[in-house]
Amino acid sequence: MSKYIIALDQGTTSCKALLVDLNGNIIHTTQKEFPQIFPKAGWVEHNANVIWETLYHMMINLLKESKVSADQILSIGITNQRETVVVWDRITGIPIYNAIVWQDKRTAAYAQSFRDTEEGEYIIDNTGLIPDAYFSGTKLKWILDQDKNRSRTLLCGTIDTWIIWKLTEGRSHYTDHTNASRTMLFNIKSLKWDQKLMDLMDIPLEILPTVLPSMADYGYTVIDGHKITINGVAGDQQSALFGQACYDIGMAKNTYGTGCFMLMNIGSNAIKSKNGLLTTLTCTDNNQPEYALEGSVFIAGAALQWLRDGLSLISNSKETEDIAYSVEEDDVVVVPAFAGLGAPYWDMSARGAIFGLTRSADSNQIIKGTLESLAYQTVDVIKAMEKDSGIEIKSLQVDGGACNNNYLMQIQSDLLNVLVERPTEVETTALGAAYLAGIQIGVWSRDIVIRNRAVERKFTPEMSDTERQLKLARWADAVIRTRGWIK
Repeated sequence: MSKYIIALDQGTTSCKALLVDLNGNIIHTTQKEFPQIFPKAGWVEHNANVIWETLYHMMINLLKESKVSADQILSIGITNQRETVVVWDRITGIPIYNAIVWQDKRTAAYAQSFRDTEEGEYIIDNTGLIPDAYFSGTKLKWILDQDKNRSRTLLCGTIDTWIIWKLTEGRSHYTDHTNASRTMLFNIKSLKWDQKLMDLMDIPLEILPTVLPSMADYGYTVIDGHKITINGVAGDQQSALFGQACYDIGMAKNTYGTGCFMLMNIGSNAIKSKNGLLTTLTCTDNNQPEYALEGSVFIAGAALQWLRDGLSLISNSKETEDIAYSVEEDDVVVVPAFAGLGAPYWDMSARGAIFGLTRSADSNQIIKGTLESLAYQTVDVIKAMEKDSGIEIKSLQVDGGACNNNYLMQIQSDLLNVLVERPTEVETTALGAAYLAGIQIGVWSRDIVIRNRAVERKFTPEMSDTERQLKLARWADAVIRTRGWIK
């Protein structure tokens, strides 16, 4: 009887469940989008119960559709949108407020009040993060501040914690090092919740989850009477880094998802960025920390969703490839700063803009410009990464849904002037979670993960230096013009 591992991938816009065989092949996938909630401008929420119900149904449907029984599942790995946070009552199991999503900006003023202060420097030095509404801590404080009674039965966590708690029917209240490192409350040097930061944001230790290595025993769930252990947990970007087998210093990957996230493995030395990057924990199998430099682009695939849902210019993101190839003009530049600008700018006052419009400009030029914005934002992050690390990137490993777009990958290679490698299996975020679980239970090793990784296509630079510099200069000018919009 064949054995499998289930990877649960809880993303920003959808929930996936994947069945992975012991050769590392994805046998079957189920996926469903869930609603986004926008109560006010700049506010983004999710219904945590809807997330749970959607993910659980995808897992059950996965087994039904693949005709696999629960006793064939060896373990479960979980990967998740990272900075989104939820607070619930452990007695009733009911969230006291919607989950506040990583894109949410309601706490921007509070977070930025720490900039250029002693507390802000402490945050940077000990969490590796820049004080920003992006991270979980300020969101958590906001939710707790709505509950004036501060009930003693509250629990909190990022979405992985919520999913684990629900899967184990309240037996396990855990998170892993990678998710904890995104809260702005966790000390990435001591690998402990930081009391000074908890006091600063008035967050009690007793509501926070216990932090474990990414490969550990997180408890078990019961399906059809069979206990299935949960043995791998990681935030989506660190999971993708692991799934891409970027285990050596200097190896880097970029995930083109709702946002765009690049990580470079920097080993055991927690480099402090001087160029607007973050220092974050990579997946762990013990309590010995290893780190990555990270650059976060807030709006990437979400910009293509905007073309579809906001402007009705496309019916699906796949159309953008043929449209971009069909447009000869390069006049239109789109800066999708819908939620401000992330790395390396960290400017929450920036807003999206379209430049270079003429009377002859049409929707296809806007589509092409929006698609290219993913590549331009990635260049900004990589250049900052190279400055911080002193390492010149020779190639870039890519994953995420948008990396299937050949036009985007080619323009990415052109603008970076490096080799871009797209793996045969682009679901490396989910595979990373499966690998974590499989290694923990002993069916895989890191060497096997490296051997399993296959490259489907390589993109090499075709653009001249002159054209590259012209395009990058025009992008830089456009970015400058979007900044400081909100006074």
